[in-house]
Amino acid sequence: MQAFTVHEGLVAPMDRANVDTDQIIPKQFLKAITRSGFGPHLFDAWRYLDEGQPGMDNSKRPLNPEFVLNQPRYQGASVLLARKNFGCGSSREHAPWALDQYGFRCVIAPSFADIFFNNSFKNGFLPIVLPEDQVARLFDEAEATEGYRLRIDLERQVVVTPSGEEMPFKIDEFRKYCMLNGLDEIGLTLRNADKIRAYEADRLAKQPWLESPALRATH
Repeated sequence: MQAFTVHEGLVAPMDRANVDTDQIIPKQFLKAITRSGFGPHLFDAWRYLDEGQPGMDNSKRPLNPEFVLNQPRYQGASVLLARKNFGCGSSREHAPWALDQYGFRCVIAPSFADIFFNNSFKNGFLPIVLPEDQVARLFDEAEATEGYRLRIDLERQVVVTPSGEEMPFKIDEFRKYCMLNGLDEIGLTLRNADKIRAYEADRLAKQPWLESPALRATH
C-alpha cells in the first residue's frame, strides 16, 4: 500500500455526524470482485440527484450542487473534515477504499466507529482523532477561507494549520510504523519471504513426498 509520511492538502469540510458506511459507499456498488472503481461512487446518494447503479455513466448524472464535494472551491480536496462517529454502520472495507480512490489521504474527526477505524489503517488511509473543539475550529477556518489547506506530519504526529499552529494526535506505534513504511498485512508477511522460502526448502528436503504429483492432485 502507499506509504504515508507527510501530506499537505486542500480540506473539504463535511458537516455531518454519524456518517455510516452505506452513505460512504452504497450497498449496490459492492458487487465488484476487484478493489478498484469505488471512488466515483463515494457518497453517491449525496453527490447525485438520481439513484446510482453499477455501470452508470457518472459524467451524465445530475450533480447535487449543495453537496460539499461538488462545490468548485473543494475540487481536488485530499483531507476530509468530519464530525463525530464517522464510519459507523456495517463493517464494509469498501468505505476506506472509496475514500482513498476518490483522492482523500486522511479524515479528521472527533471520533470514529471502531471497525472503520481499523479498516482504514489496514488500507493506508489515515483516520485522525482530534478533540471536538479543535475540529469545530478547523471547520470554521475551512469554511471561512477558500483554499484552506492542512499539513499532516505522521512522523511528528501533528496537524499543522496555515497559521503554523500544531495540533498533536495519537496513533498506535505499530500502526504508525506500517503507515510510514507502506506495509499492509501482506507486506508485513513478505518482509520474511527469504525465511519462508528457506523453511519450505528445508521441509521439502526432509519430506520430499510432499511434492509428489499424486499428493498435489489431491489438493
